Amino acid sequence: MSRTQETIEWYLNLVKDTIDNLDRTQIENAIAAYMEVYHNEGTIYIFGNGGSAASATHACGDFLKGASFGLEKRFKVMSLVDNLPALMAIANDVSYDDIFIEQLKNFIKPGDLVVGISGSGNSKNVVKAMQYAKDMGVKTIAFCGYKGGKISEIGDAIIHSKALDMEVAEDIHMMVFNVIKKEVMRQLHGENPSMGDVYDKRVN
Repeated sequence: MSRTQETIEWYLNLVKDTIDNLDRTQIENAIAAYMEVYHNEGTIYIFGNGGSAASATHACGDFLKGASFGLEKRFKVMSLVDNLPALMAIANDVSYDDIFIEQLKNFIKPGDLVVGISGSGNSKNVVKAMQYAKDMGVKTIAFCGYKGGKISEIGDAIIHSKALDMEVAEDIHMMVFNVIKKEVMRQLHGENPSMGDVYDKRVN
């Protein structure tokens, strides 16, 4: 086996092992939180740094369009990483540690849901924003990796990729977002059966 093949096998096996060790109950808790905020017409706020920022935007888009398409009542989702002028102003004038909490102060209210993503679980701006949400009585979901970090002590649901690898954490986090989306769509088909038909026609 070549060194390249060894790397491929090592990484894929690490992902498989991490998936096997995911806490399914915590994923169910996250799905329940999404459904609760949907039925209560609250807003979901998602954020993270680096690759986690990309995952936040991706997950936000999936619920604004994918999970909401065809529904009369739709998901309200905001990615806090997408307003670059606001991010840069807060980072420059206040602190990079405050780029998410300062935005939450503008928006969050009872019945909302805050989703923080941090591979290490210790990103200061994610920790600070999630703790603020918790102090305000707003439910939180922590997407973390490695040993879980500080956000694993804050979240009402904990999506923990236990591999000591940042790329695997990013893979697992996006996969779980997709699982949440799939189950949410399944549950909402009964409220709007045509949504499934639309997807079938698009694929076929």
